Amino acid sequence: MNVSAEDCQNLERSLTLEWLETNGRGGFSSGTVAGPNTRRYHALLLIARNPPVDRFVLVNHLEERVEIDGQSVPLSANCYPGVVHPDGYRHCVGFSADPWPTWTYDVDGAQVVREIFCPQGRDMVVIRWHLVGTGGQAARLIVRPMLSGRDYHSTHHENNDLWPGVRGNGPVYWQPYDGVPVPRAFYSGLYHHAPEWYRRVQFPVEQERGLDCEEDWWSPGEFTMELAADQSASLVFTTEAIGTVDVETLMRDERRRRQKLAEGASGNDRLVGSLWQAAETYLSDRGAQKTVIAGYPWFTDWGRDTFISLPGLCLATGRHEIARQVITAFSEHVSQGMIPNRFPDAGETPEYNTIDASLWFVHAVGRYLDYTKDESTVRRVAWPAVRAILDGHRQGTRYGIRMDADGLITGGAPGAQLTWMDAKVGDRVVTPRRGKPVEIQALWVRALAVGEELAVMFGDKAYATRCEDDRIRAIKSFRARFWYEEGSYLYDVVDGEGGDDASLRPNQIYAVAFPGELLEEKQSQQVVQVVEERLLTPVGLRTLAPGDPQYRPRYEGGVHSRDGAYHQGTVWPFLLGPFVTAWLRVRGGTAGAKRTARGFLDGIEQHLGEACIGQVSEIFDADAPHRPRGCVAQAWSVAEPLRALLEDIGEPGMPGH
Repeated sequence: MNVSAEDCQNLERSLTLEWLETNGRGGFSSGTVAGPNTRRYHALLLIARNPPVDRFVLVNHLEERVEIDGQSVPLSANCYPGVVHPDGYRHCVGFSADPWPTWTYDVDGAQVVREIFCPQGRDMVVIRWHLVGTGGQAARLIVRPMLSGRDYHSTHHENNDLWPGVRGNGPVYWQPYDGVPVPRAFYSGLYHHAPEWYRRVQFPVEQERGLDCEEDWWSPGEFTMELAADQSASLVFTTEAIGTVDVETLMRDERRRRQKLAEGASGNDRLVGSLWQAAETYLSDRGAQKTVIAGYPWFTDWGRDTFISLPGLCLATGRHEIARQVITAFSEHVSQGMIPNRFPDAGETPEYNTIDASLWFVHAVGRYLDYTKDESTVRRVAWPAVRAILDGHRQGTRYGIRMDADGLITGGAPGAQLTWMDAKVGDRVVTPRRGKPVEIQALWVRALAVGEELAVMFGDKAYATRCEDDRIRAIKSFRARFWYEEGSYLYDVVDGEGGDDASLRPNQIYAVAFPGELLEEKQSQQVVQVVEERLLTPVGLRTLAPGDPQYRPRYEGGVHSRDGAYHQGTVWPFLLGPFVTAWLRVRGGTAGAKRTARGFLDGIEQHLGEACIGQVSEIFDADAPHRPRGCVAQAWSVAEPLRALLEDIGEPGMPGH
């Protein structure tokens, strides 16, 4: 994951390349290869006060320059109205993301190497500079931090309430606004307190998205550090109340941890190795348990995303203990047969507003058992939750979600968007899908199969028989109602507000990807063929077929424009996972078929170096060149291709579907 000098010095290019460091507690550090923050979410020290939520930006950026042999050379850059200043990117001769973001700058013939990393499990970011190739000549590094102290969704503006600098016995620290965590700085060299405001910093990506794109930063003073040949200087920001920081030990331990993670990747496929390492990005603390961050920079943990992602992030990669903790955490919040779809950023009341998250939970429990054979945990923790979910859907729960007389799941309410296609523009639900969505039926049949398996395992024959009867009835009704003969594919929704919806969408792929005999063999082949011909792109599946009157080729513009395109053609890479599973199911698992299936993921491999380096974006434009959009790093975009690589394409011994 290297960026050449040519690309580093090409501002248009290097502004689009982002880096991301996460700390396993919901906090993260991120920015661009060029240097300027282009999003309100870019920051050096961004922590979650109540992991993984309640996130605050404390240290936004650094202004850096090196003085050597009478020359003053900038390393940093910022965007201001109509100008980028200073122009440190012009001196950058290379960037690497391995093992963490590392820049190399040419400074009057010498090289300054700058590294940034977040130690795992710490509310901390480490910045380290190293001087090489000076022939023994020393240099001076001057660093000015830019601070705010704001919620990570907001922006910060000049005011008169901000912070005297305070010098403690060890670190320098600044008291932010009331109730905001205190950032502490550990450093080599000297600190001089000289407060200044840096005004009208521009965020070009926020402007492109039609959002507030300007803020002011407060800078308390300057750090001056001497750089001798082959020696380093460092600056550590943290909210931890500690007395000292050993940077060399932090670096050594973190490097070893990351090397061990890389060595754990299965097989020789480079894409497997990259996604394997990327998977850890999304695992975070939630209280005493673990959870899954849906995406960076603006999502926290969502139920649907968590359990779609769990097999790829945790089960196929051997992180079984984390999977157990995630299942345990959500099991504790089952209500009326539903798991939460979202834990809010502030407050403790979960949101129960999805028709599919609970069924994905049951699916993940089944996969957990396949991998771990951990009957004890499943019996004690997951089985009561699974039964509550199945019974809640039989009896009926929120938003009209219930098992209908035909054994299929129906649901919907005015103004509610309950499936994963959940965009809303004002009061208008873009894809309401009220009625019986196709993937919900596949999930319901799968959930009943898991319920039957667990009931047999735990000695409840009557409950197993009930699940079997419901499953058989649902399959019979599905076959009778969902086949769209004219198109040789499946309706997206039946019994909806406007009747049966024949829009060609990718949701039907789950009817083939999941086991359960929902379709005859020929029908499965036809579904996969239509999806491949009309919806498949190099980076994922379109959410609507081209030619449909509602098709939107680009995800761009302001909020309303983007939300209107979110599921009306926009490409989602996570759908490559079920597509590969379904494709191999109908084509067979020959070596040749697996090679072809691996080719469906080549676009993802190429994408790893084009947006957030080493990560997979949330979405892409529907039409070529399929520009990456949305979150720059998305859990299920990593998890589902990785799962398909390990379970379906590649590595022997992996429990398949």
